Amino acid sequence: MTTIIIGAGASGLACAIRLKQNNPCDRVVILERLERVGKKILATGNGRCNLSNLNAENSGEVIDFFSSLGLVTRADDEGRIYPYSNQAATVVDILSDKCSELGIEIITRCSVERIEKNLSVVTDSGSFEADNIVIAAGGKAQKNLGSDGSGFVLLKSLGHRITPLCPALVQLTSSSKYPRSLKGSRVKCNMSILLDGEKVKSEYGEVLFADYGLSGIVTMNLSEIVSRNFEKKNPLKCHAVLDLIPDMSVEEIIDYLKKFRNLKGILGEKLSNIICQQADGDIRKTAEFSKNWKLIITGTKGFDFAQITAGGASADEFENFESKIVKGIYACGEVLDVQFPCGGYNLNFAWYSGIKTADEITKQKVIVYDKNK
Repeated sequence: MTTIIIGAGASGLACAIRLKQNNPCDRVVILERLERVGKKILATGNGRCNLSNLNAENSGEVIDFFSSLGLVTRADDEGRIYPYSNQAATVVDILSDKCSELGIEIITRCSVERIEKNLSVVTDSGSFEADNIVIAAGGKAQKNLGSDGSGFVLLKSLGHRITPLCPALVQLTSSSKYPRSLKGSRVKCNMSILLDGEKVKSEYGEVLFADYGLSGIVTMNLSEIVSRNFEKKNPLKCHAVLDLIPDMSVEEIIDYLKKFRNLKGILGEKLSNIICQQADGDIRKTAEFSKNWKLIITGTKGFDFAQITAGGASADEFENFESKIVKGIYACGEVLDVQFPCGGYNLNFAWYSGIKTADEITKQKVIVYDKNK
């Protein structure tokens, strides 16, 4: 049996390895558009590869998979799992070595042009015949790392519905002057997104100020709402509202200001000065601004900076990662309309979906064998 896997990212590599582990005599071929495998993996976790999270569903299976390859991992205080080496290159090396050991064929600099319904894959390097095809081509986030949206085009050509796409887990841009003056500063706060003055969603976490606007985990997790808004023909006015001191009430902050005259002891000098200046020295206004600091949001940094793509091939049209429309076609990873927050959850899904796709292909092979006995 021959399985063609389109994409040598997290889900594609995990699928290939598990498939070959399950069926050592089968032929497994990975087609990769870039010149090397796992390029996006190298960029995850700021180069450390936050490969899973202890709180992620099915994380145990993912860690067991890597343990079987010889990769030792460790978790931080927030449950984020990294390779023990703290180097993403270690993960890619382990995966590449295992592919070589198992005899998995990897063809790089190979762009897929189309998939025929007879399970023939046509590429700029020739055609490949397969018994199964796995589309693991990623989304549209960070095209330079391999995700160019081609997987969506392939699945759409086979009859699958692609839900609206937008960048997610991405930085927000702002026309307010304050983030620029606070560049590099971080604050843990409650952040809310307002559309035309109505609060849509809130989350607590770290915000990082930058010359373009806002970054940090809480910003990333709220960014899909902003992306969806600015995808509209007539987007609503958008603001980020920060409760900079969530542990204190307005009255408690007023008492503090009466005693110490400013918020340097809570927010640090730069941010305290900005809030006090905005309030023109008025104590109550200073306290209220610190609990309800509003910044204009003008959009996001876009797909080139996004960690993931929101939207994708409708998960309802797949059962155990196999297409309900074309038998023998599978999809896993970011190409599916399945998204999670920051912290290793999305990469965990990529590994897990690749592993389970391989297991499903093996299961279907056994069913066919039993029928033919």
